Amino acid sequence: MKEPIWTRERKAPPRETLSREQIVKTAMAILDSEGVTGLSMRKLAARLDAGATSLYWHVPTKDDLVDLLIDEVWGEIDVPEPELAGWRSGAMLFGHSLRSAVLRHPWLPEVMYTRPSLGPNAMSLGSRGLVLFEAGGFADRDIDLAMSSVMSYVLGTVSAEVATREMVRKSGRSEETWVSEMMEQAQAVASEYPEMQKSVRRRTSLGLDSSLTENFVFGLDALLDGLATRVTK
Repeated sequence: MKEPIWTRERKAPPRETLSREQIVKTAMAILDSEGVTGLSMRKLAARLDAGATSLYWHVPTKDDLVDLLIDEVWGEIDVPEPELAGWRSGAMLFGHSLRSAVLRHPWLPEVMYTRPSLGPNAMSLGSRGLVLFEAGGFADRDIDLAMSSVMSYVLGTVSAEVATREMVRKSGRSEETWVSEMMEQAQAVASEYPEMQKSVRRRTSLGLDSSLTENFVFGLDALLDGLATRVTK
């Protein structure tokens, strides 16, 4: 496995015209607006009004850049101190903060599963999360498993949400029109399935944002209810 960019010795460029922080900030703006396929070192250099060689002094490869960008997102996520929020409220706030970060950076699900997260922000996030669950009474491996369960639920659910929102965007329709058309189609194909018809009718009154948020909140709350039954003290 390649050595992470954070543990490699940083070479001083011939002259300081750029910083790694500038590069990451500009690359983040490109990713947020154009997605992973829209990011290239050449485009990034042009956006920074710099030569590609200047970038490589700070970030040797595009893979290294993506590692830095993922870690930058992890740095945006809030994990409250357990003494301020309590473990359950803290875990709820952490889950919502993680979801919000992914929605701000919808390219993240496409790349985060392709590499380990070993940056300083990932380490800080993990450490604060483990402290939160340990303070809640989880012990030994249950600390790790509780943290992993919450992250897996949030990332899995929000990844599906990102895909749904992208599907709506590509349709060229407004969210309201897309939902209305989808519900009409669902009603038609569910004509022989009364339980599905009832489900479709229950969902018809909800907008896309409300439906996705309700789904997320219900699932996270249920997961935390389940974890609470496993607390050892």
